[in-house]
Amino acid sequence: MSRYGKLPIELPSGVELKKEGNLVSIKGPKGELSLEVKDEIDVQAEESNILVSFDEKGTVHKAMHGLYRSLVNNMVIGVSKGFEKRLSLIGVGYRAAISGSQLDLQLGFSHPTRLDIPSGLQVTVEKSTTVIVQGIDKQAVGQFAAIVRSIRPPEPYKGKGVRYEGEKVRKKAGKAAKGK
Repeated sequence: MSRYGKLPIELPSGVELKKEGNLVSIKGPKGELSLEVKDEIDVQAEESNILVSFDEKGTVHKAMHGLYRSLVNNMVIGVSKGFEKRLSLIGVGYRAAISGSQLDLQLGFSHPTRLDIPSGLQVTVEKSTTVIVQGIDKQAVGQFAAIVRSIRPPEPYKGKGVRYEGEKVRKKAGKAAKGK
């Protein structure tokens, strides 16, 4: 049984939980998110807490108990505070810009790379070298940030590429010149 799944989720003021059948909806100041839970998982609001419990008979649902608690917790955090990922572009001539509903990246290729910004996400660019991805869905924010990073991941020799802010890149020693 999940010890993490037993912990109650604190419900901030201005956030409300609605449950209709297997669909759990959480509404807050930043928006609304919904999640379909399994039949054996039960999500209930008690006072200012949310409790996630499961049917004791099933074994698969014991394993999913902590997962559903984390998903509901991320929904509560998302609709109350939101999520943010910051990416740094490191390299000569590497820059980003927003053009309409696309993120335009110039990362040393012979052509610019354009990515469509998914609905529900806000993408901003600071100083043309920092891309900020914000939204209420943690999975969508992380997925879009990972797609941007995968275009030019940091390389181990000079450290050039797209990396998460605060990410450490271990550099390798270059090939030493051969002496006579």
